[in-house]
Amino acid sequence: MSSLIEIILNGLITGSIYALVGSGIALVYGTTRVLNFAHGELIMIAGYLVLFFAVTLEMNVLLASALTLVLVGGIGALIQRATIAPLLARNDWAFQVIAATIGLSIALQSAAQLVWGEQFRTLPYFFNGVAAIGDIRMPWQRLAILGIAVLIMGICAFLLYRTPLGRMVRATAQDAEAALAVGIPSGLVHTAVFSISAVLAGAGAILLSPLVTVNPWMGVAYILKGLAVVILGGLGSFGGAVAAGFLLGMIESVGVAFAPTEWRDVIAFTFLIIVIWFRPNGLFAGREG
Repeated sequence: MSSLIEIILNGLITGSIYALVGSGIALVYGTTRVLNFAHGELIMIAGYLVLFFAVTLEMNVLLASALTLVLVGGIGALIQRATIAPLLARNDWAFQVIAATIGLSIALQSAAQLVWGEQFRTLPYFFNGVAAIGDIRMPWQRLAILGIAVLIMGICAFLLYRTPLGRMVRATAQDAEAALAVGIPSGLVHTAVFSISAVLAGAGAILLSPLVTVNPWMGVAYILKGLAVVILGGLGSFGGAVAAGFLLGMIESVGVAFAPTEWRDVIAFTFLIIVIWFRPNGLFAGREG
C-alpha cells in the first residue's frame, strides 16, 4: 500500500509540472490559435533568472521567485508584441508563426549558451527535510511542488472564469473580430494571455530548478511533454490540459514502477499515440473552451 501511495504521489507531482506547462500552451492556442514552440525557452530563462537572483545575488527565495515571474511575464508579452502580433496581421500567418517561434527557440538557446555557458547548474532545495507518514517518505520539496502548482492553476482558473479579464479572454477566443466590435481590445488580450502563459512556464521552472539541472536545453523536454498534454486534453482547452497533465504524470509514474526509468518517454508517447488513434481531438475536447 505504501508503494502504491508513493507511485500516486510521484505521478501527481510530475503531472502538476506537465499541467503547468501544458495549460500555458493551451491558453495561448485557445485564444490566438498560435502554438508557441518557444514556450520551453521561457522555462529555461526562468530557471536561469531564479538561479541568478537566489544564488548569485543571495536573495530571499520568495523575492527571487516574484522577480522571476514578473520578468518572464514581461518577456512573454514582449515576444507576443514583437514577434507574433505583426505576423497575425498577415493572411498566411499560420506557417510563418510556427517558423518564427521555432527560430526564436533556437536563438534563445544559443543566447543562453553565450550568456551562461554550457555548464549544468542546480539550485539548493527551497524546502529541506522529508515528510514521513508510516512507511511513506517524500521530500518536502516534491510535496511543495504539488501544492504550489495546484494553487497557481487554481488562481489562473479563477482569473479565467471569474474575472472581467477572463471574460474578455474567452470572448476573444470565441470570436476575436466580434469581441473587438463590442470594445474588447483583442490585441491587448493576446498580449495578456502570452504573459500569463509565460508566468505559468516560469512557475514550473522555479519549482523544477532544485530537482533538475538548469541548462540551455532544459526547456526542450518540457515543451514536448507540454504539447503532448495539449493534444491529450484537446487543443485550446485549459481545463483539459490540466487534467491531461495529471493523467500523463500518473501514466509515467505507474509505467516506470514496472519498467526501467529510461522507458518513461516511450510510455508517455505510446499512450499519446493510442489516444490520438481513437480520439483524434483529445480526451477532453468539447467539454471546456
